[in-house]
Amino acid sequence: MLAAPVGAVAQDFDKGLAAAQAGDFATALQEWRPLAEQGDADAQANVGYLYQTGQGVAQDHAVALDLYRKAAEQGYAKAQVSLGFMYANGEGVLHDYAVAADWYRMAAEQGDAFAQHNLGNMYYDGRGVMQDYAEAADWSRKAAEQGFAPAQFNLGKTYANGDGVLQDYAEAADWYRMAAEQGDARAQSDLGLMYSTGRGVLQDAVLAHMWYNIGGANGSAIGSENRGKIEQRMTREQIAEAQAFARRCMASDYQDCG
Repeated sequence: MLAAPVGAVAQDFDKGLAAAQAGDFATALQEWRPLAEQGDADAQANVGYLYQTGQGVAQDHAVALDLYRKAAEQGYAKAQVSLGFMYANGEGVLHDYAVAADWYRMAAEQGDAFAQHNLGNMYYDGRGVMQDYAEAADWSRKAAEQGFAPAQFNLGKTYANGDGVLQDYAEAADWYRMAAEQGDARAQSDLGLMYSTGRGVLQDAVLAHMWYNIGGANGSAIGSENRGKIEQRMTREQIAEAQAFARRCMASDYQDCG
């Protein structure tokens, strides 16, 4: 969440940022606190983050909430996101999805991808807002088009299921691939499923195994499970080829994948 400011306080802020990046949060707090007290939104948000996480200071969600609110009321999107998160999770404040959605919306309307993604999730699940799959898809798309991998995964799932959009497996596969190439384990596993079933892509057991294997290696239990299942109908040669593809794909940071 740590972010850099603009304006006359940038030099002092940068000293704190350099300290934080070096793991010296006490010095970061020392540099940022005076700026926060002067009303600088960037500093307020970052001092809030230190209090929220207990870095360089005793953890205090109530203080974090107060600082986030001061920055958020100045229109600072990152603080609005953090405030939304605290309401959504009941940190330092009574749990309230509706208030969380309001803060996420303020940041989302400023183009914050994380806020757009979270607001999309709230519309999809009907938390704090009326459930609306089309609205969920719209916010997910805004974040996905900024390259935000979790939103790309969600948009892929939206097209695969036809939730709020016309079902389109090819479109789903495209969005899954974008997220998979950023290392999203869920997208990697679901892309494997697309290759396994031939939905949106040509059916290919080797590529299905490759993506299942990669997803599993990145923490997807479903990916590991499906890799085991597909192996039962593959030859040894196919499995060896898929494993070689997976190694090459991961070594290339998901840029050379089959």
